[in-house]
Amino acid sequence: MRKFLLVIYFFTFVSLHAQAKILINMDLKQTNHLKAYGITFNALKENNTADWLLNYRGGSFMFDYNEKLTLQCRLKGVSFETLSALEATSIYAEVQNEESNMEVVRLEKAPEIAVYVTPTSEPWDDAVTLVLEYAEVPYTKIWVEEILRGDLDKFDWLHLHHEDFTGQYGKFYGSFQGAQWYKEQQMLYETQAQRLGFKKVSEMEKAVTVEIKDYMGRGGFLFAMCSATDTYDIALAALNVDIADRMYDGDAPDANAQEQLNFAQTLAFENFKLEMNPYIYEYSDIDIQPLEIGNQQNDYFSLFDFSAKYDPVPSMLTQNHFNIIRGFMGQTTMFRKNLIKKSVIVMGERAGTDQVKYIHGNFGRGTFTFYAGHDPEDYQHAVGDPPTDLNLHKNSPGYRLILNNILFPAAKKKKQKT
Repeated sequence: MRKFLLVIYFFTFVSLHAQAKILINMDLKQTNHLKAYGITFNALKENNTADWLLNYRGGSFMFDYNEKLTLQCRLKGVSFETLSALEATSIYAEVQNEESNMEVVRLEKAPEIAVYVTPTSEPWDDAVTLVLEYAEVPYTKIWVEEILRGDLDKFDWLHLHHEDFTGQYGKFYGSFQGAQWYKEQQMLYETQAQRLGFKKVSEMEKAVTVEIKDYMGRGGFLFAMCSATDTYDIALAALNVDIADRMYDGDAPDANAQEQLNFAQTLAFENFKLEMNPYIYEYSDIDIQPLEIGNQQNDYFSLFDFSAKYDPVPSMLTQNHFNIIRGFMGQTTMFRKNLIKKSVIVMGERAGTDQVKYIHGNFGRGTFTFYAGHDPEDYQHAVGDPPTDLNLHKNSPGYRLILNNILFPAAKKKKQKT
């Protein structure tokens, strides 16, 4: 009799958990939003599938019941709920109701991630590598040589941060020309350019921008922050123009560089005016100036509310537990709205101004997402400042926007509704 009862208990337990689900809630009750993304990403790496419940409790994740997954959540301090089959069915019905602005998106395969950084960069040099390390999301560092030899095809998702694709070393010359780190950076880039057969760093950077653009055209996903956003487009517009001054590339720029820009080549911006003064810490008028932003205490940007059922891509990229998010500065802090192409989707802006924080667009079979600013939890990060401790910002809505982007490529592709 005892053996019979044990058999009944065993099959009851297996049956119950075969039907049960795990909900990783992403609303205000979540104890660690950033680690939740890492758990979801790594579950996909282990051939699990997940359902991203867009606009349901902050964009929650649903999995089939898995003991290992529940253990990971407990170890990482991530909130979750175990649901019966009936409870899960009720949630799916609510999300898929035609009257609700919610949707179920199946996540199937974790993307292979590449981060474009110099060989000497540390993980805390940019916000993306910082949060990938914290969330325990695996990634590969690549730089110029890997891109130019075609290694991008090994990856689904590429991140760029404070790279200066114009070849002007961040335009730090006026302030830091005598600093040891600046001299070492210049030497590193010049040595690499010479080794790869380029006469100037600016020419090497242009070759990299073209390779990245081709990668997107073939279906790659590009995510850029800080100066890698506007300098990337500036470099594309100036493929046949010299815009770098003598201290950057050894010769004078073209006298009529502005008139020779080709905006048809850019991804996101058009009709911008270059800042040709090599001593001014700015590339063009795409970037919003600090005086225009004003008081730090009033610097917030708002996320747009998209239709989850008809616009699933921007909906995925804006999932959050807050729709008004604290601003933050960078080499490129905000984008000027009237210089953004009409084909680009604005996803976050400062209400009542021409200041845009977060944009997305398509190119060929791929996409690009530009997020202005350096570090969502370090308002005015300066050279030499210590890294942000993300243990103090486990629920950062600004960092969540970065992590939305690493899961977006995992979504199952489906035809748009008509």
